Amino acid sequence: MPFIETDEENFEEVMAAEFAKGNTVILKFGSIYCDACQLMEFELEEVHDRVDGVSILDIDIAANEGLGYRFLVEEVPTTLIFKSADEQLLYKTGIMLADDIVDLIVKAR
Repeated sequence: MPFIETDEENFEEVMAAEFAKGNTVILKFGSIYCDACQLMEFELEEVHDRVDGVSILDIDIAANEGLGYRFLVEEVPTTLIFKSADEQLLYKTGIMLADDIVDLIVKAR
C-alpha cells in the first residue's frame, strides 16, 4: 500500500520529512471498522498512482485521538490535503473521488 502509517509520536517528523521532499501531503483519518474509510483507501491509492510527489499519511483515529482533536476530526473518513506546511488545500469529511483529488492537486501546483 502506498500509505505511510503515522501516529502521535512520529507525526511531526514524518510531516517535516515529506514536506522537505517537496511533496503534497494528504492526511487520511480513518478506522479499520469503517466501510467508507476502506472505499476512500481505493480512491487514494489511485491518486498515488496517478500523481507524483504525493505522500499519504494513514492515521488511525482510534489510536491517535490527539491528532483527531488537533485537526478537528469529528467523523471518518476525513481527508486533509496540504500543499506545504503553511498551506492547506482541503478539509473534507466523507468519500472523495480520485479524479477530484487529482484535479485539486494539479491546479494547486
